[in-house]
Amino acid sequence: MEQIDFFKNGTSKKYSPLALRMAPKDLESFMGQDDIAGEGKLLRRLIESDSLRSVIFFGPPGSGKSALARIIALKTKAYFQESNAVTIGIADIRKIIDSAKARLETYGKKTILMLDEIHHFNRSQQDALLPDVEKGVITLIGITTENPFFYINAAIISRSTVFEFFGLNNKALLKIMQTALTDKENGLGNYNVEISDEAKDHLILNSNGDARKLLNALEIGVLSTKENAKGVRFFDIFVAQESLQKRAVVYDKSSNAHYDHISAFIKSMRGTDPNASVYWLAKMLLAGEDPRFIARRIIICASEDVGMADPRALMFAVSALEAINFVGMPEARIILSQAAIYVATAPKSNSAYLAIEKALNEVKNGKVRQVPDHLKDASLDGEKLGHGKGYKYPHDFKNHYVEQTYFPDPIEFYIPSKEGYEDKLRERLFKLKQKADKS
Repeated sequence: MEQIDFFKNGTSKKYSPLALRMAPKDLESFMGQDDIAGEGKLLRRLIESDSLRSVIFFGPPGSGKSALARIIALKTKAYFQESNAVTIGIADIRKIIDSAKARLETYGKKTILMLDEIHHFNRSQQDALLPDVEKGVITLIGITTENPFFYINAAIISRSTVFEFFGLNNKALLKIMQTALTDKENGLGNYNVEISDEAKDHLILNSNGDARKLLNALEIGVLSTKENAKGVRFFDIFVAQESLQKRAVVYDKSSNAHYDHISAFIKSMRGTDPNASVYWLAKMLLAGEDPRFIARRIIICASEDVGMADPRALMFAVSALEAINFVGMPEARIILSQAAIYVATAPKSNSAYLAIEKALNEVKNGKVRQVPDHLKDASLDGEKLGHGKGYKYPHDFKNHYVEQTYFPDPIEFYIPSKEGYEDKLRERLFKLKQKADKS
């Protein structure tokens, strides 16, 4: 196997970024992506058996795509070549292919081409690769942060296995951080660093699953912090904020602050204050709150507090949840803002909430009522039992309305307000009852 030196071209390991120095060298030290690279999973089996075929790795930055490709480079018996789609053209591709053919014919050695940012390749460049990928002259590892089904030729996709990478979870990021702080050869283990739990949490939360971003911030913070008289570098929340250039939001999702903030958000929408609503929304988003959790609370508020005063609010809020699931962050913040502003500025009515509460209480504690015969299902043998007899079909009557008993000893649960659209409903119900009384 050819030895791969990732610090070639005169680049000293000493001056390389921490993220590059700490890149995993084997599958055992590779963190995250257990669904595809975990013990016994397909990709891991292909790598361990050195039987990898063309693949596309796609996912967010810092999720381990390039790191895993370089582990393949260290493990494979094939010739490994690394390039970037931004810096090469068709002429360069042809040179790579010609060399790969010569290598295969002369030495019987395959070539693996790792092509970073493959989404930058235009159709002509991708077409130049296709025949030799198909013939197996080149085994392609395409790496991209973009959805390959939008940016890469269907022909290349069909000849490759697509593996999706996801942002690293907090557990993986914490392990990576701890390893970097203790590793004396490649990491920061030679520095006497005391890092606070608050600083750790801030770095992990605001790295957004990106190990590279985490390690860059950690390195900046450690190297820029002076030692005290005892030779200790204190890495506190203020260092963490400066290292990421992001202020820490005082909001612990596991504490009462989680409930206090969502409560303030809902009460601001209920109170028709769009500015306060957007402020609490922004604070929760910056603290790393799940956008779907926020969207669900907007849906509840749209029904409980806006209700029949503007029935569109509920549809709007549900659409917002669907949209953020499709779009994701950071753009989902705009959708949430729009939904929160709509609900906050809508006319308010809690009549639907009060109606169901009253009805539930009546079912639990009030008189037991049976379904009247004229409302029972008359299908099958129900008609012989008198089911449906005497039922008045509303569409046969003027205004598609007729008075009849829909439940015995009726109680008024729903009392429409005079707010927004509900005022029209209130007037309509009143007029229908007036006409029925006159008739």
